[in-house]
Amino acid sequence: MVSHTVSASQTISEKILTRASETKARANEFVLARVDMAMAHDGTSVLGVKAFEAMGAEHVWDSDKVAIVFDHIAPASTERAATLQATIRSWARDQELTHLFDIGEGICHQVMVEQGLSLPGTLIVGADSHSCTYGALGAFATGVGATEIAEVFATGTLWLKVPETVKITVNGKLPRQVAAKDVILKIAGAMGADGASYQALEFYGTTIDALSIEGRLTMSNMAIEVGAKAAIIPPDDKTFEYLNEVSPQQSYTPCYADGNASYVAELSLTTRDLAPQVACPHRVDNVKNVDEIEGIPIDQVFLGSCTNGRFEDLLVAARILDGEQVSCRTIVVPASKRVLLTSIREEVLETLVEAGATVCSPGCGPCLGAHNGVLGRGETCLSTANRNFKGRMGADGVIYLASPATAAATALTGEITDPRKL
Repeated sequence: MVSHTVSASQTISEKILTRASETKARANEFVLARVDMAMAHDGTSVLGVKAFEAMGAEHVWDSDKVAIVFDHIAPASTERAATLQATIRSWARDQELTHLFDIGEGICHQVMVEQGLSLPGTLIVGADSHSCTYGALGAFATGVGATEIAEVFATGTLWLKVPETVKITVNGKLPRQVAAKDVILKIAGAMGADGASYQALEFYGTTIDALSIEGRLTMSNMAIEVGAKAAIIPPDDKTFEYLNEVSPQQSYTPCYADGNASYVAELSLTTRDLAPQVACPHRVDNVKNVDEIEGIPIDQVFLGSCTNGRFEDLLVAARILDGEQVSCRTIVVPASKRVLLTSIREEVLETLVEAGATVCSPGCGPCLGAHNGVLGRGETCLSTANRNFKGRMGADGVIYLASPATAAATALTGEITDPRKL
């Protein structure tokens, strides 16, 4: 169910925070906002719950608006991790949380979207920096600290500085073997790692309109890599159709920027000549065209994460690897149980396994360097994740970031490869 409201001269972020705070929210002002949904995962909920109890809080403000997802080290890789997870399960049961997603359900950001917990016009906070992902559906979604989430759990409110907004317009049809990941990497390279520090992004243009929901999630997911507080794609019919599928009973009020809304900056990009992009070590904004760095040997390819572990991503890789054999170890981690089941039904996983890939249970996998594919000293990985910081996947590992197509092409040859050549 969709209703529409109009408020003059505001960006999408200002409109959503106006509703959430019941004040006229303007950029650079502080508001006390009412949160619509709060999320923490197995890594951050431990500190969040400890802080919650230290505050003397006894019960969450609304047991239907708190989600806990086990995804970062799932299944647990050590006795200590298993014990901490057991503590959180017990707390969630005591709090009678409606939304407890245990191991195997998938990555928190994918689960929040698939379960219809990310809605247009809402304010969502998550104890994970990539919570900005939900902006792909028109929400103001942002990450908070593991202890800061305790305040939200207890009160349902949070002080926020209203961010200024950068308008980004991307036009043009994506060339062959070029995807949303390449677009957002190009933007990261152009803006720099702090180019939108504590600012919101709004995405527009024919390229964005044509992206699938999966592609839009990739765009919003990586906004934090340029320092953004939130990254919003105005909801459209594609958004509403998706939400009708995953959450037909939910009601929401989409927000749209006014024609005379004030933006702190604007960036325009055309995709006509866009090549596959690669973020080189050890910065996400160290971006080059793939043909500039072809031939670098790779020890491991990782296909997964909250950026590119969706069915669309696995399908792209399967089409490239169909009937072939990988030349380096290749780890595939579906972003959710739903992605896993779809990939099984569509024989995508069969294709990947026959090509020599190893498939792990839904979750974050090796992205954070905790398990299921940590790099050895001096090893190099090409990953579809969102960060390539030194030590991210192992103390001395080297990481390149790229799209699923580039990852599959690289897995095939064992060296960084331009997928357009296949």
